[in-house]
Amino acid sequence: MLKEYKTVSEVVGPLMTVKGVEGVKFDELVDIEMQTGERRRGQVLEINGDEAVVQLFEGSTGINLKDTKVRFLAKPLTLDVSEDMIGRTFDGMGRVNDGGPDLIPEKSLDINGIAINPIARDYPDEFIQTGISTIDHLNTLVRGQKLPVFSGSGLPHKELAAQIARQASVTNSDEKFAVVFAAIGITFEEAEFFMNDFKKTGAIDRSVVFINLADDPAIERIATPRMALTAAEYLAFEKDMHVLVIMTDMTNYAEALREISAARREVPGRRGFPGYLYTNLATLYERAGRLTGTKGSVTQIPILTMPEDDITHPIPDLTGYITEGQIILSRELYNQGYQPPIDVLPSLSRLKDKGTGEGKTREDHAATMNQMFSAYAQGKEAKELSAVLGEAALSETDRKFVEFTNKFEKEYVNQGNYTNRTIQETLDLAWDLLKVLPRAELKRIKDDMLDKYLPKGE
Repeated sequence: MLKEYKTVSEVVGPLMTVKGVEGVKFDELVDIEMQTGERRRGQVLEINGDEAVVQLFEGSTGINLKDTKVRFLAKPLTLDVSEDMIGRTFDGMGRVNDGGPDLIPEKSLDINGIAINPIARDYPDEFIQTGISTIDHLNTLVRGQKLPVFSGSGLPHKELAAQIARQASVTNSDEKFAVVFAAIGITFEEAEFFMNDFKKTGAIDRSVVFINLADDPAIERIATPRMALTAAEYLAFEKDMHVLVIMTDMTNYAEALREISAARREVPGRRGFPGYLYTNLATLYERAGRLTGTKGSVTQIPILTMPEDDITHPIPDLTGYITEGQIILSRELYNQGYQPPIDVLPSLSRLKDKGTGEGKTREDHAATMNQMFSAYAQGKEAKELSAVLGEAALSETDRKFVEFTNKFEKEYVNQGNYTNRTIQETLDLAWDLLKVLPRAELKRIKDDMLDKYLPKGE
């Protein structure tokens, strides 16, 4: 029999203090019965002697200190899971909200998961095709990787997220593939955009969607990504599926964390965020990976907006330390009308070399990737030079690099939100662009490969 307490001593924001408790554990689920009979849920955040600090999931409005009854349920927050989750939509706390029947769960899992033992990790080295040239070719995503997207306010990260969710696939394989999509603190308008896109394109049929809206309690934002990752781990490691987890927007998650930290009167760190922001983000990002001896994998694409486009802001800064690279969206390319406006030069996938080459993509992948990076950087430099000194100051070769850069942005980067290119189509397009340059300038590609793939001049 669970003991009932009527010893609520304080309520501050989303936090409640209960005195005189016994045997209560950290992260334990709490049932709160208000004087009106309404029930709310919470979770133990801190224990100090016989005092427990509880974070409330539905907010503290209307709570009467004297008449509120509190029960500690002796179990953590869990998610009911089943293979029937695929194709369904849930709210930020894991409750079905698509109007369909409730799930019949196979089991209930603790949403905090268990850290993957480093010894049990398998190295990520299998290619995932997103259908987006700038990612597949130049910043290749591999199974088990965590590759964040750094965006800015007003940039089309939601369109990019929807495009990846719609197009992502495992090539040369008949293994099962699923997308888990977690929307964290987004507006109703954004939620409508995602749901309409998923339904219209059929992406919903292989997706598990968790949606936490901006007007939901901030505390729910802490649970939403953990719900999504728990569902992903279940599908990957128990149902042998390859799961891509897209989480947007991690900035809203970090700000919810800051709000709770302030309510707890903790000493703030950089920009008011708690000092444990790094370790907290790591508990999410490190849940990506592959396990030795299992077929499935969890791959993560967290999306975050950089406040004031500042890449040194704590959220992108710490995310960059934990993850394996970053995809950066460019305001300059966006203002020129390019979609998706991915800024190739500062973007990076640290595992790209592991997922490319013969048998995974194509033998010419690495060589063309290095050549495209080099040529684009040279062309950008030549464009900047001509802006200062005039085009007449450029050599004939420099003009060729400028021509390549313009074509690269217009034809390669600017593929649109609904163009799904295979890696073979992307590589063929790359060769088509490289033929603009004199053969002598293609120094990063071996002669036998140039002979085989470089289109002959018209």
